[in-house]
Amino acid sequence: MNTSASPASSQSQDIGNVKRLPIMISLIIGAFFSILNETLLSNAIPQLEIELNVTASILQWLSTGYMLVVAVLIPASALLVQWLTTRQVFLGAMIVFTIGTIVCGIAPEFSVLLIGRLLQAVGTGLMMPVLMNTILLLYPPEKRGGAMGTIGLVIMFAPAIGPTLSGIILDSLEWRWLFFIVLPFALFSIVFAFIYLKNLSQPTKPKVDVISILLSTIGFGGIVYGFSSSYKGWDKLEVYGMIGIGLIALLLFVIRQLKLKEPLLDLRAFKFPMFTLTTILLIIMMMTMFSTMALLPFLFQGALGLTVYASGLIMLPGSLLNGLISPITGKLFDKFGPRALMIPGTMALAIVMWFFTQVSVDTSKSTFIILHICLMVAISMIMMPAQTNGLNQLPPRYYPHGTAILNTLSQVAGAIGVAFFISIMTSGQKNYLAQSTDPTSVVEQTGALVSGIHNAFVIGFGFAILAIIVAFFTKRAKTSVE
Repeated sequence: MNTSASPASSQSQDIGNVKRLPIMISLIIGAFFSILNETLLSNAIPQLEIELNVTASILQWLSTGYMLVVAVLIPASALLVQWLTTRQVFLGAMIVFTIGTIVCGIAPEFSVLLIGRLLQAVGTGLMMPVLMNTILLLYPPEKRGGAMGTIGLVIMFAPAIGPTLSGIILDSLEWRWLFFIVLPFALFSIVFAFIYLKNLSQPTKPKVDVISILLSTIGFGGIVYGFSSSYKGWDKLEVYGMIGIGLIALLLFVIRQLKLKEPLLDLRAFKFPMFTLTTILLIIMMMTMFSTMALLPFLFQGALGLTVYASGLIMLPGSLLNGLISPITGKLFDKFGPRALMIPGTMALAIVMWFFTQVSVDTSKSTFIILHICLMVAISMIMMPAQTNGLNQLPPRYYPHGTAILNTLSQVAGAIGVAFFISIMTSGQKNYLAQSTDPTSVVEQTGALVSGIHNAFVIGFGFAILAIIVAFFTKRAKTSVE
């Protein structure tokens, strides 16, 4: 989540008489269901392929577009939090999110469904910074740990439970209910926040650097769009051209941030080595988590012939543990430091990714359950310690920028991961069928899908090896003083 809006940048009101619990309830409900929507459609993709008559490569924009909009809005929304009141930002964000949910539920075709998803993403991107800023204002430093731990559980648990929840829903209801079920909770959050959410800061209206916002949008947008178009072939101008435009825009963005007195994102945070290593690990983890959530439903339903419900049940234990273990790994980090968790965690990740390259149509359901559990536990062992350790090294004045950088890159990494790994899967399928004597047979189609997924997990295994190397260079960070 994004903490770009620092309490230091706003004039805090007297919160001595503010009731914290109702405010936390309204914020957590809104945050949970907005973050949940990042992965809620994972199990529905195969069904949407048939009903909307579009390919998997096109449908991945429902996830990629969502994460892209959130990533683009996170840096800019930090300014918005300082221009509007707490109530205005949160209620506005939830209203936009709710409108998007309604549009998705009644969408007659893919284009309308995509518009609804992007509206949901706008709501999520606007709400994320106000959530963390409110917590920083509500709780003194000695009491923030418990509140941040609760939010951390939501951040990890919501996207992890998305595929499982969607599988259970889709077993009995059509895909539109993925949105209709969220709708009453979104409406409740709006009503509850309207009654109980108080303004905790006065807008300070800092200077807005429009050029930085434009460069950030073009940069992240170009890169993600390029990767998302990679299913057309990496030799296409549309692919490497957009990636090139994105990289140039980001380079200009970086140069501008280093020159500004009040940068949108202070990239000088990267001069702290543990923060840089954290960023690398976080990118790897987000690509691994979101791409795996996208690939497994294709494997379970397309190759193994499992129902949507069965797919959800296979991923349920790992999804639950992913959320529940995060607070525990945070406490273990305080006691033993990052290496004790991150080194075995990255090794476990590499082992799991290697096993995924060996699965076949004959692999048992229990094996998939164990592999998914190990994957999600490994991710929990890495992400919480890595983020905490990286941010610990930053001087306090870098906290808002450090968290904004991590959250922006995590969203972009997730979007790129889904697009990149699905393109690898699709390419593997095409190559397999091109060498087949009977590419139209069910057996060959299944073999092609498994082959494509194997190729994707081989690349994932390579990323995991890189994570191990980074983990060995990690050490317990001490807060730097400038």
